[in-house]
Amino acid sequence: MFTKGFDNDKYVHLQSQKIRDRISQFGGKLYLEFGGKLFDDYHASRVLPGFEPDSKVKMLLELKADAEIIIVINADAIEKNKRRGDLGITYDQDVLRLMDAFTEIGLFVGSVVVTCYTGQPSVIKFEKRLNQLGVKVYRHYPIDGYPLNVPLIVSEEGYGKNEYIETTKSLVVVTAPGPGSGKMATCLSQLYHENRRGIKAGYAKFETFPIWSIPLKHPVNIAYEAATADLNDVNMIDPFHLEAYDKTAVNYNRDVEIFPVVNAIFEKIYGKSPYASPTDMGVNMAGFAIVNDDACCEASKQEIIRRYYQAKCGLRQGTTEPAEVTKVELLLNKSGINTSDRRVVGAAMTRAEATHGPAVALELPNGQIVTGKTSDLLGASAAVLLNALKELAGIRHDIPLISPIVIEPIQDLKVNHMGNHNPRLHMDEVLIALAISAATNPIAELAMQKISELRYSEAHATTILSSVDDNVFKKLGINISCEPEYQTKRLYHK
Repeated sequence: MFTKGFDNDKYVHLQSQKIRDRISQFGGKLYLEFGGKLFDDYHASRVLPGFEPDSKVKMLLELKADAEIIIVINADAIEKNKRRGDLGITYDQDVLRLMDAFTEIGLFVGSVVVTCYTGQPSVIKFEKRLNQLGVKVYRHYPIDGYPLNVPLIVSEEGYGKNEYIETTKSLVVVTAPGPGSGKMATCLSQLYHENRRGIKAGYAKFETFPIWSIPLKHPVNIAYEAATADLNDVNMIDPFHLEAYDKTAVNYNRDVEIFPVVNAIFEKIYGKSPYASPTDMGVNMAGFAIVNDDACCEASKQEIIRRYYQAKCGLRQGTTEPAEVTKVELLLNKSGINTSDRRVVGAAMTRAEATHGPAVALELPNGQIVTGKTSDLLGASAAVLLNALKELAGIRHDIPLISPIVIEPIQDLKVNHMGNHNPRLHMDEVLIALAISAATNPIAELAMQKISELRYSEAHATTILSSVDDNVFKKLGINISCEPEYQTKRLYHK
């Protein structure tokens, strides 16, 4: 059942002001490393009910008159055609996507930086394409012994070899298609060059998770560990912050481990480091916008369970290592929860047992649970979608929203003309059929009007879903989990 736990407007205001304060602290120019997803941060919206997926963008729009964007990409990622797991596109394609996304909302993209450049042929081709599009491209080079050889790093043969990035705004947001792109190195390289030019500039880091101002074992922070199980991130108390201020703050292992090196680089550039701890470097105000801790705890526990099922399904599909499953299982136990705490799991399994076939259960934001089974006409996901819309619209369940006269020609098209073996309609096909029916059927039109009310629902399927149905659940804002079982015993699954 959905309960708001996070004040999004308060967060945007606090976050914007914190960044303005940090710009002032460094004399009018700040390089801000942006970690995590700038667009569509659905993890944050799941564990912090009320957090809007575009909150970070809204915050930047508050500062857009003073902001510009630098997009960083590692040359090796281009050469190896590295892909984003969530979008399925290569990192170099995602650079173009990000540029379009920023430009469309009025944010200025100043340049693209290629890190670890060694003359890779595919990188030269990519640079040429960007230049033809009128985009400035800068090259940063590998440094022997990075990041531990501080004397070499902060020298003419280290950062000094990198091309200086021309910027015009007081806030320079440094982002990337994914981790390992070199965002921090780009920021620090710029500080070196700015300092040589007598320009005052500073560095800060913006990552939503872990949230430093809430307890280490808070479910929100544990959910972050579950979400990054593949990276083996571990939340921990920041020892530098505790020593400097006698106050506990939560950070994660990679930032704590690298801080002494970063601190030494700061000292080499400035003569003195502006920060006493890795937590000091951050500008994350998310913890101060939590307005209902119980709601955030419950939402985070649901997320941990979902991540457990996601890891189990990944293991079955061959995309996840056993260690990732083990880690999420430990986090599940650490949180004192189990899969039965996810109400839709039991409801889906009961429905499957009763019908002897795949089933899906969906919990509406008001707490009502509806189920769907596999039939000759519809897959279980499509069936539960229609049943949920009926429940929201107050339509009797024995009244069909879509006539078989509409469904059967679609099945004929799929099987006899498009070569599909499965005649049942997927969720996207059902929504199209429902939209067509709504033109002449007032009841179907009433159901269509309720689609937006599906957001924040929870759902569980007794089999691994097709990518089509999985994507529709996500687009509708429904949080889905699946049993690690296939519907058929085939070796190849789309």
